[in-house]
Amino acid sequence: MGSLAALFYCLFLFQGYQKLFRDSDSGWHIRTGEAILATHQLPHADPYSFTVPGAPWFAWEWGSDVLMAGAHRSLGLTGVAILYSAAIAISVWLWFHLNWRAGGDFLLACLLAAPMLSTCNIHWLARPHVFSWLFLIAAVWWAEGEHSRFTWRDAAIAGAATILWANMHASFFFAPLIALLYAAGHYLRPLIWDLDSEAERVRRSWFLSTAAVAAAASLVNPYGWQLHRHLVVYLTDSELLARVGEFQSFNFHAEGAFQILLTLGVAMLGAVLLLGQRRLGAFLLSGLLIAAALRSARTLPVVALTLLPLANGAIHRALADLTGLRTAVRTALDAALSYSARLRSLDAGLGGFALMPLAGMILFGILFFPAVKARTGFPPDQFPVAAAGAMERLVPEQARVLAPDKFGGYLIYRFAGRRKVFFDGRSDLYGAAFMKRYARLMQVRPGWEKDMEEFAFGYALLPNDYSLAGELERMKWKRLYRDDVATLFSRP
Repeated sequence: MGSLAALFYCLFLFQGYQKLFRDSDSGWHIRTGEAILATHQLPHADPYSFTVPGAPWFAWEWGSDVLMAGAHRSLGLTGVAILYSAAIAISVWLWFHLNWRAGGDFLLACLLAAPMLSTCNIHWLARPHVFSWLFLIAAVWWAEGEHSRFTWRDAAIAGAATILWANMHASFFFAPLIALLYAAGHYLRPLIWDLDSEAERVRRSWFLSTAAVAAAASLVNPYGWQLHRHLVVYLTDSELLARVGEFQSFNFHAEGAFQILLTLGVAMLGAVLLLGQRRLGAFLLSGLLIAAALRSARTLPVVALTLLPLANGAIHRALADLTGLRTAVRTALDAALSYSARLRSLDAGLGGFALMPLAGMILFGILFFPAVKARTGFPPDQFPVAAAGAMERLVPEQARVLAPDKFGGYLIYRFAGRRKVFFDGRSDLYGAAFMKRYARLMQVRPGWEKDMEEFAFGYALLPNDYSLAGELERMKWKRLYRDDVATLFSRP
């Protein structure tokens, strides 16, 4: 039932039929997937820009791109919205099951669902990272189980899951990393506490074997080890990442930040309790992800999806084991825990699998109502939906158009890659040097006029609130079209 509630919330309260498309990168993902389906080949060079045409490009999320293209072929952007809202609902279903695997409390899981949803929805986007959440939760769920001797079945599961992950999203390195963290935990436990060394050795061996299989399986991708090398270069390029918004720290003064602060606070509390409960693997994972979330906003949903269930289990065990309480307090606490356990048993008995397909069909069916379908897709108050129509009439297809990266992915989608763009969201392709020039140009900093000449723009499509739009008018660029979102200029 929790996943159905999340699906309803995502589609209609959150207005996911539009807000899932508030990042224009969805556009080039769809078109890349369509090209793969049409040619049965993966792109190895940039097909979309006039600034780095033919440059080597790693389409490292090609599997997700193909899924998006298949949904788009069948049902247009409505199909893409269904695909990603379903993935979000499944991630919530997995989140609850990770709570139960970690020994979490039913009522506490219901309470933690609110900050989890509020933290995750900052990255509810029609982009491949949503699929990576499914693999991440499943990896932690598997790590939290009871393990003894490593079997061929374990190897098959770890290998197959990592192969899928490596071809859908670049976060596949978490597969061996999570196993290594849990292996390190089982190595350290008998060194710190008086525990059964042989039992810890067996568990450590299981996780090391899982890490080895996952690492080897991650090489089964069209780029082989070159993908790993490219990722390392990208993720260690601090100059480049400093210019990518989602890799920056979250603004905890922003409206609605309390829920995200609560998520981090509960995760930190859980980490402390996990250490006290000698669960070193989960503690090491918590420490790593919390540190990453403080540095990069894109890790916050990962914290909510993986660490809140671990914290729930740790808090539940701590409450159950509390000693020295007054009799009345202990009695009340035991009664609350017992009541929550009965609710969990009732919930497990109900299941809900028979209801989910019917409820899902009803919710997805609403997306086909004409009023909803007409609004599904890239929000026209954020993207140049109307201006692109004017651009099609007034601008030659081969013209060089200056447009910001926030428009790039949408233009690739709108014109199916026929019109080459100046810049889009593929930061690993363009590199830090290009992004420096881009920032100087868009922010009208000294040297921007030289960049204008070198790029030889014939036209510009800019948001109305950009300073550059005013500068182009000052330079007598002709205004061809203007609406509430963007202005289209031609060079004098």
